[in-house]
Amino acid sequence: MTVDWAHVYRTTFEDLVRFLYRKVWDADRAHDLAQEAFVRGLNETPDHPRAWLFTVAGNLARDEARAAERRKRHLVLIKTEAELRPVPNPAEELDRSEQVRAVRRALESLTERDRDVLLLWDAGLNYEEIAAETGLAGSAIGTTLARARKRLVAAYEAQEERHAAHQ
Repeated sequence: MTVDWAHVYRTTFEDLVRFLYRKVWDADRAHDLAQEAFVRGLNETPDHPRAWLFTVAGNLARDEARAAERRKRHLVLIKTEAELRPVPNPAEELDRSEQVRAVRRALESLTERDRDVLLLWDAGLNYEEIAAETGLAGSAIGTTLARARKRLVAAYEAQEERHAAHQ
C-alpha cells in the first residue's frame, strides 16, 4: 500500500502546524517541525498517515522541549496570529495580548494528556485519530475531551480572576 503524501500534505499541513504551534509557541519552529515530520514520512507507509504524522510531530516537539530544558534555554514567543492582522489600537492590543497569555497559561496548567487531546481535536483530528495518537481507548476520547475542556475553562477563569484581583 502506498501513501499519497502530496494529498496528505495538502489536507494535513495547516492542522499539523497549528498543533505544533500550541506545543512549541513558535510559528517558525512549528513549520520546521511539521516539515520534518513529512520528510520522515516519505520513506514510510503507515496505515493511518495523518495520525502517524501527528504522532511523529508530537514526538519531535517533545524531544525538542527536553533538549531545550537540558540546555536551560527558554523558548521565545514570536508572532501570534493577531500580529499578522493590521495593528489595532493599543488598548485592544493589550487586551488581546493578555487574553493570549491567559489562554497559554491555562493550557500549560493542564496535564500533558489533557493538553494533547485538546490540541489534537483543535487541529482537526477525529476521535479515532486522537486515540491512535494518545494511546487512549477510542471510547474514552469523548469523555476525556469533555473533561479537558472543563479543566481548560476553569484554568482560564482562574487566570481571569487573578488578573481582575490585581487591578
